[in-house]
Formats: sequence, structure tokens, C-alpha cells
Amino acid sequence: MTEPRSISDRPHFGTIAIRTERQINRTHAHIMPIYQSSTYLFDSVAHGQALWRGEEEGYIYGRLGNPNAEATARTIAALEGIRLPQTPYALLTGSGMGAVSTVLLALTSAGDTVISQVALYGATHALFTKEMARRGVQHVTFNGPCLDELEAALEQHPHARFVYIETPVNPTMALTDIRGVVARAHAAGALVVVDNTFASPYVQRPLEMGADIVLHSTTKYLTGHGTVVGGVIVTPHEALYREKLLPILTNYGAVAGPMDAWLTGLGLKTFHLRMPRHCENGLAVARFLEQHPAVARVNYPGLTSFPQHDLANTQMDAYGAMLSFELHGGYDAAVHVMNSVSLCRLAVSLGTVDTLIAHPASMMNFKTPPEERRRMGITEGLIRLSVGLEEVEDIIADLDQALCSI
Repeated sequence: MTEPRSISDRPHFGTIAIRTERQINRTHAHIMPIYQSSTYLFDSVAHGQALWRGEEEGYIYGRLGNPNAEATARTIAALEGIRLPQTPYALLTGSGMGAVSTVLLALTSAGDTVISQVALYGATHALFTKEMARRGVQHVTFNGPCLDELEAALEQHPHARFVYIETPVNPTMALTDIRGVVARAHAAGALVVVDNTFASPYVQRPLEMGADIVLHSTTKYLTGHGTVVGGVIVTPHEALYREKLLPILTNYGAVAGPMDAWLTGLGLKTFHLRMPRHCENGLAVARFLEQHPAVARVNYPGLTSFPQHDLANTQMDAYGAMLSFELHGGYDAAVHVMNSVSLCRLAVSLGTVDTLIAHPASMMNFKTPPEERRRMGITEGLIRLSVGLEEVEDIIADLDQALCSI
């Protein structure tokens, strides 16, 4: 739980990532301690009442928040809002899907309509299409890159609560024009929610482009070492934070625990150092794959051949380290490559210091019906790569030997 502050004379990105937690760390410990406590003591009945009423700052019970979660949330909020007039509000959650679920529960009631792009992370897609439907919430989709489809959806559903997008989208890397979505949604009275996990605030900051809520799986780039499952919600709107998001988070019990929050905060201290290397490696690997004869297509915003390269240049400060590529040999070739790599690790997560490789059709999206996968652009021969921090020559050599053995 965070409070806003003025950003006059605000320090640079890396300094924010390292030093922001000191606003919460009220001890003399060099590194913020782990507050591994389920409950907190009151000095008196009057003190307890003041805490419950919100008249004093402090902590009551672990489900309602803890110092580590507050410190880490404040750091991420400062990074997402580095160019905003005031630092936004943020809530740390127990998982990325905890962040998504909190937003959906906070913003919708039975009879409401929400609009999202067609292609979504698998669990988010299931939440929209199954769980929200069970709660009586209608889900309408549009093709992310096509703003005309969004405009038509908003005209057909003029009381839609919000528009939800991922950009870049998992795993095809297709981009959605954030400013274009914001302009159309706000004109129709709808909020805009952006999953910024694939990019991270180092690469793009949707709040600066008018989005109302940004969320992340902190499991990925923000933590960076594959040690934590977590999420975060960031918004510049105080009423939305206090009246909608915070009550749902605490009542449903999705607050991040102290240890996970502390590990995420530790990862943030090297975030600004890791991300340039991630991005450099990502571009080098994408360029290598683009010229390989076994590869039919590479999806990476930093390539001039990428259909939305110009959009990437207008809304991204860098191109990130996520990419996907299509093999000429389809499913069998993809499985062969997956089984032939040695440096690249087979895993479904991303954003860690080591390079992770995944096959969406047989892994993350295998439960998605084939026709739905095709609508999302997920083909049988598509491979997703989260490019790590190893020496890029070694990553390329590993991919080359696997591709050449098809």
C-alpha cells in the first residue's frame, strides 16, 4: 500500500530502484529486514483504534499488508510513474494472476461488460472466458492491433467497464497501440488496464500514455531471478486504489507475503542493470534467428521486418528480451529444437537471468482449443524465447546447433 509523493527533483531510474525502500525501512539496517510476522502489536486500545480507522500509519495483520510489501510496491510505483506529476499508488499481490483477479473483481459486477484483445496470457484468457462468465460478466474481444474493431466493440457496448490489453502480447509479440486504446476507451467512459509484464517499466510505462491501471507478474523481470511468484497493481487514481482495489485485495487475501516481497525488492536493486543486457541480447538473438534458413519468421519489435516496428518506436524505450519464432517444419521441428538445446532451459516462465525456451502449443496454451490458438496467432511451430543474460554468443551457438540438426 503506497501513498503518492511529489516528484520534483526526482532521482534517476536506477537510483529509484535501489533507494526507494528506505522510505519504509524505519530501522538502521542497511538492507531492509524481513518482517516475518503474522500480526502487529498495539501500544494501547486508542492506538489500535487509530490504526483501524486509518488515522495513523502502521500495520495490523499480515493479510492487510506488511512493511516489505509496501516498500516493494512503492518502488515499482515510482518506476512506473517516473515521469508522472505524482508517484502512483501500488499494491503487491501473491501472484500475477492475483493482480489480474483483484482488478477484475474490483471493477466488475454481474451484468457488466468488459472488452479485451483476443490474444491473452492463457490463465487471463481462462479468467475472462470462464470465471467472469460464471459471475455474470460479459466478455467481448477485439483484434489487438485493430483499433477499428475496438471502436466498434465500444459502440456496441457503450457501458463497458474497461478495456484490457497486453502489449507485447504473449507469445506472438503483437503490439497494441496504448495511446490509441486510451483515447477510444476514455471517450466511451471506459477505463484502460494494461498488463505490462513482457515489457517492464524499463521498456514502457503505460500510465504515462494515459492508462488507468498497470499490472505485472513480478515473478518475471522485476524480480529477475526465478525465486518468487508475485504480482503488482499500479494506478494513479487514489479513489480507485482506496475504494475498489485495496478492499478486494485485503478481503480476498491476495496480499504478498513478507519473504516474497523482500526477494522482489532485492531483485529490483539490479533491475536497471539487468534490463539493458536483456535488451541487447534479445536484439542480437532476433537478428541471428531472422537469417537462419530453418526459421520462417521472427516476432520481435526491434526488427525492422516486424510489422509494428514503427509503433514500437513510439511507445517503447527499448525492445525487451522476449521473442518468438516460427519454424518451417511446424510442430515436429519445434519439438526437435526444444529437445536439442542445452544452454536454453525448457520452462514456461520468463524474465529470469538465464535463457528460457517454451513451445506454447504443447505447454502454456495446450488447453486452449486449436481454433482459439489460431485466432491468437499461436501456430504449431511457434517457439517462445526469453533471452537471458548469458554471453550472447553462447545463446546463439546453442540455438544454431539445435536448428541445424532439424
